[in-house]
Amino acid sequence: MTKTALIVRGGWDGHQPVEATEMFRPFLEANGYQVVIHETPEVYADAATMESVDLIVQCMTMSTIEKDQLEGLRTAVAGGTGLAGWHGGIADSYRASDGYLQLIGGQFAHHPAVHPDERTGEQSDYYTPHRIDIVPEAADHPITAGIESFDLVTEQYWVLHDQLIDVLATTTLPKRDFDDWEKPHVNPAIWTRRWGQGRVFVSTPGHRVEVLEDPNVRTMIERGMLWASR
Repeated sequence: MTKTALIVRGGWDGHQPVEATEMFRPFLEANGYQVVIHETPEVYADAATMESVDLIVQCMTMSTIEKDQLEGLRTAVAGGTGLAGWHGGIADSYRASDGYLQLIGGQFAHHPAVHPDERTGEQSDYYTPHRIDIVPEAADHPITAGIESFDLVTEQYWVLHDQLIDVLATTTLPKRDFDDWEKPHVNPAIWTRRWGQGRVFVSTPGHRVEVLEDPNVRTMIERGMLWASR
């Protein structure tokens, strides 16, 4: 039986929403999904369409969402539609919507920059070396099984979050001489969430295509989409 995956993409171009989602389209199609693409969240307000969707893959950084669109999204997920995404496309979407933030369970707050003397005004000012640590409890989880902790050089997300997420991997933000915060602190990097009858998957790594091409990142996102799906 053919399943339906709805890709909703757009927002800030720096996260390459088109290129990034096209990376995963062949994987979805190979796993039996008919892929439907929308460039705005307006589709969330279309009840007839949303009732037919098994998986939503969202790559929409910042932007805004209207009340009826948010209600359509929340209703779909609570009814069993999966929701999955990476980086700002899911963890930094619709900043002004408290209902969306509640649904996701974690929100981007900051990504540390390199030393002030090394900054050039480019995106790379925020590419810092850091480790993604798979938590011991996730060793046998279908999303992270067989994946060991690994290193990246990209944006490291500082995430504000609640206690109803299931954290599969963390990352520790350091306290450097030029940082204002008090001490190193651990943040969720990969998490899942149950919402009604639905499942949510979030990967904070995924700033651009070159990060998504990392075998560990790509594998967890592919598995996360399938795990979240109805």
